[in-house]
Amino acid sequence: MHETAILFLEFGAVLLGLGVLGALALRVGISPIPLYLIAGLAFGTGGVLPLATSEEFISVGAELGVVLLLLTLGLEYNADELVTSLTGNARAGLVDLVLNAAPGAICALLLGWGPVAAVAMAGVTYATSSGITAKVLSDLGWIGNRETPTVLSLLVFEDLTMAIYLPVLTTMLAGLSLLSGAVAVGIALVTVSVVLVVALRFGRFIEAFVSSPNSEVLLLKVVGLALLVAGLAQQLQVSAAVGAFLVGIALSGELAEDAQALLAPLRDLFAAVFFVFFGLQTDPAKILPVAGLAALLALASMVTKLLTGAYAARRAGIGKAGQARAGIALIPRGEFNIVIAGLAVGAGAHPDLGALAAAYVLILAAFGPLAAKLVQPFITAIAKRA
Repeated sequence: MHETAILFLEFGAVLLGLGVLGALALRVGISPIPLYLIAGLAFGTGGVLPLATSEEFISVGAELGVVLLLLTLGLEYNADELVTSLTGNARAGLVDLVLNAAPGAICALLLGWGPVAAVAMAGVTYATSSGITAKVLSDLGWIGNRETPTVLSLLVFEDLTMAIYLPVLTTMLAGLSLLSGAVAVGIALVTVSVVLVVALRFGRFIEAFVSSPNSEVLLLKVVGLALLVAGLAQQLQVSAAVGAFLVGIALSGELAEDAQALLAPLRDLFAAVFFVFFGLQTDPAKILPVAGLAALLALASMVTKLLTGAYAARRAGIGKAGQARAGIALIPRGEFNIVIAGLAVGAGAHPDLGALAAAYVLILAAFGPLAAKLVQPFITAIAKRA
């Protein structure tokens, strides 16, 4: 059979299968991310039906998925909000960083994986899934609650931390010398700072250039600018994902809302492809040996996120029920954690890191929303009693 025909057949079957899994996730009321990862495991090396031709094509789609995920995440905030979050919630943000990066880093060091894998695992356990958390807040009617701004401010702080963390991680993964690494990180930090200053002072000029009354033209300009900056960021030893995130931050207001609406279907398509590709890179046979460790790591992360949410909400003068809701909303892990693990696996940080991260995300992406639904009645009872 012709190679192009095989590519279409394989890729078409993957997308159709993802559509079926997404519909199943909607019916059950969970995030589709765990099911997409399982699909990748099924089609990858050691899976039930390994792909023969389309894996390279899917890898390009996965890179696009990361860029679009981070671009749309950046569109949710503007530079003013990031600066306000950094200054107003710095203490809670630092508590979040220390409490939730520690389990991953300690786990990697105890396993003897070395400092680079420890930094990667710290990122895997640190970041909350903004997408899943936003869905939990919406589905359970928590959007208007007093604790929700606190939760969102922590997510913003995490995103800003990631803008600094990702260049540091990619530098370490590249195995650069101390001097070269310091230069690369310095360039990354300067790049992030310049983009934030440009977004704050000259954002209106960027928006004037990108803006268009025609949705097709707007989509082409936004995606083209994001890919261009992502490519430049990659050349400067800054993650392409960070470049796309900063483009999103530079756009705000009605333009950002219009861009989000146009990008949503495209983002969801390529994000699903990204999760599948991560699964393709992970041998299912390696997951079972680390399943127990992943469960323990997930349990530790649940506790640390509950403590983080309670601390941040208490500082904001919110009651016990709101503190519990804030902690539960921060539990899910998903897209960012897999992005970090994908970078580490691609650079060969440790052969078991991908399997552990996949199992860890599978547990928390599925259990996070489920836990929120299960404890909702108890939280309501606490609120009434208070």
